Amino acid sequence: MIRSIEAKKYTCLLYDGRLMPYLDALEWQRSLLGDRLKNPSLDDVLILLEHPPVYTLGQGASTEFLKFNIGETTPEIHRVERGGEVTYHCPGQLVGYPILNLQRHCKDLHWYLRQLEEVIIRVLAIYGLQGDRIPNFTGVWVEGRKVAAIGIKVSRWITMHGFALNVCPDLTGFRQIVPCGIADKPVDSLAAWIPGITCQEVRPHVAQCFAQVFGLDLIDSQVTRQ
Repeated sequence: MIRSIEAKKYTCLLYDGRLMPYLDALEWQRSLLGDRLKNPSLDDVLILLEHPPVYTLGQGASTEFLKFNIGETTPEIHRVERGGEVTYHCPGQLVGYPILNLQRHCKDLHWYLRQLEEVIIRVLAIYGLQGDRIPNFTGVWVEGRKVAAIGIKVSRWITMHGFALNVCPDLTGFRQIVPCGIADKPVDSLAAWIPGITCQEVRPHVAQCFAQVFGLDLIDSQVTRQ
């Protein structure tokens, strides 16, 4: 579904959090979500940041996709309220957390997931890469290798959690899990095709493509949580 150019544009506050501990970002999202549940007229928000190394599991995720025993020199790991299986975050991976009121856009979760994929596909196109969807899976692949994962939570049509684009991370951490529970599709990063690429370079493209896909006017805002 492509938004008509005549559709009303809403304001979206853009926060660039750089490197932020996962639990700090999670608390921030929950606070923004809670504010909008109380007052749905508040502006939409897009947070772009990176995390120190951390594993997260969706609310129904299975621990069978972990290749380590929790509690035995375990890396940081958290079970959260998003959908999906286990994934890994680390520096060099650009994470986007949209806090959107879908009542302004489209009250359809499948539509929302496809739009998040479209954001990534447009970013890849800027670099001459063909981003692909795979039927029955959520995310974006390049040449059969997954470069972006998506997991969301929606409460009364207000979204949280979002997408993670592998730009130039150390992929070693992915070897300790079955990423997103998909054993037969490898994970990779944009650096495999574009040596030297950085999150700093990709950030404005993600923001621009996000604004285009959702028909939003972005306003740069200073990060208020570190």
